[in-house]
Amino acid sequence: MTNYTRFSGRASLAVIGKVMRKMGLWQVVERHVQIRQKVIKHRPIDKLLDAFINILAGGHGLVEINTRVRSDLAVQRGFGRTACAEQSVVSDTLNVCTEEHVEQMRQALQDILRSQSLAYAHKYGRAWQVLDVDTTGMPAGRQGEGVTKGYISSKRNVRGRQLGRVIATLYNEIVIERLYTGKIQLQSSLQELILAAEKVLMLNDRRREQTIVRVDGGGGKDAHVNWLLGRGYAVLLKVKNWKRAAKLAHSVQTWHTDPKTGDREAGWVTAPHAYIRPTRQLAVRTRKRGKWHHWVIVFALSDQQIFYLLHQPLPSKLTSEQRLFAALHAYDLRSGGVETSNKGSKQGLGITKRNKRSFTAQEMLVLLAQLAYNLLTWVRVRLAPTRPSLQAYGPLRMVRDLFHIPGKLLLDAQGHVLEVVLSDRHCLTLPFLQAISPLLAGDDLVLNLGQI
Repeated sequence: MTNYTRFSGRASLAVIGKVMRKMGLWQVVERHVQIRQKVIKHRPIDKLLDAFINILAGGHGLVEINTRVRSDLAVQRGFGRTACAEQSVVSDTLNVCTEEHVEQMRQALQDILRSQSLAYAHKYGRAWQVLDVDTTGMPAGRQGEGVTKGYISSKRNVRGRQLGRVIATLYNEIVIERLYTGKIQLQSSLQELILAAEKVLMLNDRRREQTIVRVDGGGGKDAHVNWLLGRGYAVLLKVKNWKRAAKLAHSVQTWHTDPKTGDREAGWVTAPHAYIRPTRQLAVRTRKRGKWHHWVIVFALSDQQIFYLLHQPLPSKLTSEQRLFAALHAYDLRSGGVETSNKGSKQGLGITKRNKRSFTAQEMLVLLAQLAYNLLTWVRVRLAPTRPSLQAYGPLRMVRDLFHIPGKLLLDAQGHVLEVVLSDRHCLTLPFLQAISPLLAGDDLVLNLGQI
């Protein structure tokens, strides 16, 4: 058999598959995850890879494996697959996954993160690490394991599960994820998530002192604040107790209008609540239906750390009002960290669209999406030096636009990719080729523009 050509609407995704193989990511998963299942055509680990490719191809349901991956031989070859399993067969493999397999996958993701992550390589003596922690609702059918009524943003009377996540915000990497039943909010999962992140990042006492943890009101109970302070973290969080927030707000002597929004006021708490370490506390109030609603931010940060979060130099002279709004705006940036990350995973990777009745099967899908999210981040970081404009691409634009450049692949008799020709009519082809070529330097793969 001689060389042959295959066309694909996602030829650029096949190139990403080559990059992923060069990074050695799936080889780590193969070493760790051992699923015992009868093999007819495809090994269980290969079927997990098919599910993973489907996520990167924009598939929001396992059924889309048949139309996005199984029908696209070029993409399969890019990821080293010679064929793709049928979607029901992939689903069956996920259904047999146990907690042991989930733990194996977590170990694989830990090893991958330690080999590829900028967060793991963070220089703690030179700068502070920033960790954002949050949970987000995962709507699901009521027959699923662990599916209960619980808080899901912008939806009422919806059943689902909760996904806990720790983000290394400076690097936009998911450090750890855990799936919980629908009633488990951040107030019940915060310490477990932090301890899991400590294990992955190997945070000892010295590193914890160089780490800033930012949490919303779900983690603002006294027990959590004191626990974080006791472990040496620098914290920036919102108090959960609304009655205490109103009481602390009464001690504010001067309220200042926020120049950034104009619709809220903030002031220093002059009679702060006592924690095991000294903290500074500020109250914020907004008017709703003619009444003031209060909330309080607690932080154990230096002025230098506050402006570090703002990505601004520390002013030589700092007024009390400037310090007040600097801390408030540093907390506001949480929405650009873990909340943006959650939104990117939902829109770009469809994490709320793939639902399995089995809790462990759902956990395995979550972990596959975690690997996909971090892969997108690492690819984007590698593309940015050549094409800085690509740094602004989130998961949605990368999956929808950058990974959907049509083209053709030239394959040899053994199915190895020899050449990729991308359509010269696609607006992202040229920047993609210029940025991706250095990552494949030394390979025999040839990348070209052409008429498709």
